[in-house]
Amino acid sequence: MSLLADARFLCIRALGLARRGWISLRVRGWRASWGRVQDHARVRPIAEAASLYRPPATPFQPFSIATSASPRASVVIPVYNHFLHTLACLRAIAEHPPAVPFEIIVVDDGSSDDTAACLPQVAGVRYHRRAQNGGFIAACNDGASLARGDILVFLNNDTVPQPGWLDSLVGTLDAEPEAGLVGAQLLYPDGRLQEAGGVVFADGSGWNYGRFESTGDPRFSYLRDADYLSGAAIAIPRALFAQLGGFDARYAPAYYEDTDLAFGVRAAGKRVIYQPAARVVHDEGTTSGTDIGSGAKAYQARNRERFAEHRRDALSAQPAAGTVPSPAIVHRNQQQILIIDALTPQPDHDSGSVRLVNLMRMLRAEGAHVVFVPANREHGGRYTQALQQLGVEAWYAPFARRAPAWLREHGPRFDAVLLCRHYVASEFLPLVRRHAPQARIVFDTVDLHYLREQRAAELAGDPALDAAAQRTRTAELGVIAGSDVTLVVSEVERAMLARDAPLATVEVLSNLHRISGPGLPFADRRDLVFVGGFRHPPNTDAVSWFANDVFPLVRERLPEVQFHCIGSDITPSIQALGARDGIHVHGHVPDIDPYMDGCRIAIAPLRYGAGVKGKINLSMAHGQPVVATSCAVEGMHLRDGVDVLVADDAGSFAAQIVRLHEDPALWRQLSVAGLENVSRHFSIDSARDTVRTLFLQD
Repeated sequence: MSLLADARFLCIRALGLARRGWISLRVRGWRASWGRVQDHARVRPIAEAASLYRPPATPFQPFSIATSASPRASVVIPVYNHFLHTLACLRAIAEHPPAVPFEIIVVDDGSSDDTAACLPQVAGVRYHRRAQNGGFIAACNDGASLARGDILVFLNNDTVPQPGWLDSLVGTLDAEPEAGLVGAQLLYPDGRLQEAGGVVFADGSGWNYGRFESTGDPRFSYLRDADYLSGAAIAIPRALFAQLGGFDARYAPAYYEDTDLAFGVRAAGKRVIYQPAARVVHDEGTTSGTDIGSGAKAYQARNRERFAEHRRDALSAQPAAGTVPSPAIVHRNQQQILIIDALTPQPDHDSGSVRLVNLMRMLRAEGAHVVFVPANREHGGRYTQALQQLGVEAWYAPFARRAPAWLREHGPRFDAVLLCRHYVASEFLPLVRRHAPQARIVFDTVDLHYLREQRAAELAGDPALDAAAQRTRTAELGVIAGSDVTLVVSEVERAMLARDAPLATVEVLSNLHRISGPGLPFADRRDLVFVGGFRHPPNTDAVSWFANDVFPLVRERLPEVQFHCIGSDITPSIQALGARDGIHVHGHVPDIDPYMDGCRIAIAPLRYGAGVKGKINLSMAHGQPVVATSCAVEGMHLRDGVDVLVADDAGSFAAQIVRLHEDPALWRQLSVAGLENVSRHFSIDSARDTVRTLFLQD
């Protein structure tokens, strides 16, 4: 059955690729289409983890660490002998100093080796020697009492912190709502994973999640809440640590104090978060060994019983001992939502990606756990890492097996599945129905593809393209019929489906944007800007028409005005426009805000297309007025002359640009009205109720 499912899936995919390839040839031509084939076929390896930093094992010489007299974070390092480990830890921090202002407090718990003689010679370290050995808990609590920073960071001396570790811990406390305790990803010296947060069972025993696994495994590579975090590398607000009474002395001298702290943080209404970007090598067992039958390690069994008694009520909600932790278990108390799209979203490239990423943000903010799988199973580099830092469980090969096998393993845990674009949904819909029968299937059209293709065929006067559009219509309506709910981005498209698919449940979830604000005033802005990726044929047609037919008319009236063309995947024909006077073809621009806040007018000269235009939302969210065609503003709740200027022929489009460019009062009116339009119809807040209804209601 597995081989049959694989074969069926691959057959559907091959037919879909062939159909889309033929359409691409008709619309883009063979050169651009071949470039897309090469791009899709290119192997993109998983982003390799940087080589682990290891400080040189040279004899001790005095050195300095760039600590701060006004620290934000206080790094407390308890030590008891093992000076060479402490030296390696401090050298690692000195070699890669954090950006956040910090101090280091080394608490010597009665060492008898070179610790007392050498550590005072390390400039920047606050060295404190206890009168007698009291154990890990006493040393940490002493260090906390000496701290000057608002954030306490407890770090074992047998660790080698990797570059960026402290900034990631502190940044998580800043960025995550209600974060109370943040812990690092712990690695063995050979690079294998030691712990990606911990799982606690009902009897008080624990499980180092991810132990001995690959650090690249998607299960252990995203920000998430954890039952506990090893005290080898954790950060907590100093005020919260004091409120909880520090590490609980009932567990003295050591073991289970960090687990109990995590439960105390949750009881105080705060979150316990694992941060994979904070990487720390930990030589486990250096101080206390690994034999739980002797030495300090023997306290582990005793303290488990004390912990189980102390946290009895909270432990009743934990999984039973012997359960093998998995993502389904780790997120057992959350609604789990699977999202499948063709590629990993790139929000700095296209508005569809902005919409999808903001939808993920909303779902996470509502308490759901989001899992993302790209149909191509590729690691998207920094874009995949960005999803992981949002708390999204993002999968990729080789860890993500082919769809039939992956869904057979993971399908039972999902409450809802979002399938994006008809050609992706066509492939995955039968598999999701089979392996996740309990899940609500939501089909996201992104835009109605058959509508866009029909309009392209009409503009080109191409009967073959029209026939292809009819085939797309059949495929897209088939996916709509097989889904529980269909999402469109405008009321115009919902009305079309009321006619074409009258039995379907259709909801509007439009573009989702954050309001950036008004930007610079009229007098400080200049020039024109277009934003749009050129994988999308309507954008290529729009810029070509504007440059050839409209812009020369504008320059007759405004000879100094410049046109800035921004977008990824520039085609040769668009690139050639940059040779013309006044036209600047920038390609992809990582930071687009200077153009949104500094250009006077945005243009949207689209002659065909479908859906809601993110380029218009983006400009209006920055208070930048827009001149657009009727096609571009379709379904966007915009009124000509009130919050946008609309024109469809070259002469009228040029006249509207000149009018707006020279009229400060009209410009300010459109700027304010555009901001209000985005806030009312296209902001995250405006979509919250719809998202809750679609994904989060039982």
